[in-house]
Amino acid sequence: MTLQIIVGAQWGDEGKGRIVDWFAASSDYVARYNGGDNAGHSVTVGKNLFKLHLIPSGIIQKNAIAILGNGMVINPASLLEEMEMLRAHGIIVNPSRLRISYGAHVILPSHQALDKALDTARGKDNIGTTGKGIGPAYTDKAVRRGIRMIDLLSPDLPTKLGSLTNQINDQLIQLHAEPLDPEKVISKFLEYQAILSPYIADTSLELSKAFNDGKSILAEGAQGTLLDIDHGTYPFVTSSNVTATGVFPGLGLGLNAAQNAIVTGVCKSFQTRVGSGPFPTEVFGAEAERLRGTGANPWDEFGTTTGRARRVGWLDGVLLNYSARINGLTELIITKMDILTGLEKINYCLAYKKGATQFTDLVNGPSDLNGYEPIYDQLVGWDQDLGSIRKWAELPKAAQDYVRAISDHTRLPVKMVCVGPERDQVVLVN
Repeated sequence: MTLQIIVGAQWGDEGKGRIVDWFAASSDYVARYNGGDNAGHSVTVGKNLFKLHLIPSGIIQKNAIAILGNGMVINPASLLEEMEMLRAHGIIVNPSRLRISYGAHVILPSHQALDKALDTARGKDNIGTTGKGIGPAYTDKAVRRGIRMIDLLSPDLPTKLGSLTNQINDQLIQLHAEPLDPEKVISKFLEYQAILSPYIADTSLELSKAFNDGKSILAEGAQGTLLDIDHGTYPFVTSSNVTATGVFPGLGLGLNAAQNAIVTGVCKSFQTRVGSGPFPTEVFGAEAERLRGTGANPWDEFGTTTGRARRVGWLDGVLLNYSARINGLTELIITKMDILTGLEKINYCLAYKKGATQFTDLVNGPSDLNGYEPIYDQLVGWDQDLGSIRKWAELPKAAQDYVRAISDHTRLPVKMVCVGPERDQVVLVN
């Protein structure tokens, strides 16, 4: 009877997918509770690289039942592509292994068109949306005109689809964008209806029963804490609650499940983000290229969903402590330690300064970080390749010292560090 929540402690792209895969080996259920296919979770197993955007990455483990929670917004086309990709790799994907909440909202093609049109209309003030229709779908959910997965079970689906598509078309026309043909949307969704109907279930009830029966639930968050709609770097945020507490409304779990919950924060050994917004520890030029990579390797810092080069910088301990507080983290996992190999010095941000004043905590949250300069602790780097190391004692002392510095600053135990992209390239910390 356990609940473990995996949450990104930065701006997303922390490597949560392979962490979920690790813990899913001993979990009965793996459940996504927020977001849509704007997320990108990658898992490398041998020569196979799985890139998942909707289905919990834990489905790769044979024992786990995957849940798409009611807090998600789902593009059926993307979902079906992922299902086929997994089947092509020999993963069983059927209604006994994959369940979709009846309460999850559906992304329409018109949502995607509106997403792109709105961001274009913002001009230089655009927020760098993925264009996946996430924001417009959540907007329709909030104004109570959205279409949910349960509507795919209704004979009224064509009427609802036609009505919503026409309403969004009015917005597209106002933005000088091309409207969509409602009949084509209806035709395509009737195909989705025939395929996906057996997968739709009351996942809240199923998870609650599983919890009461002593089953283990692994909750998989998408994006990262600093992109949370309420607690992120607003307005450069996503449209859902990313933080650990989003599990309860996003899966329909009661607070009894919170008792003794493990909240695992995943962070990189440095800092990245995609799109616009503040980034106090960002670096540029050769230093940035060194952390980002060239894009020739799937492990390099280019978005799984967008393909865009990520902005990079040194690990920000001020934001990491904020993330720990907002989520109630009980432990940390550090990914991409191998990327720092070969650096003579490694910077770690302990605090900010603005004028003559130093800050160890954020003032009024992370939205306005302009004018704050990072104060760094500089640690010694290491030259040893970490890829083949599996034991803590075999890590270079400098790498151990870096992990301890993060643990001491956050006052959190570091459970493991990742030393490469492969499933087994992890070192348990002791």
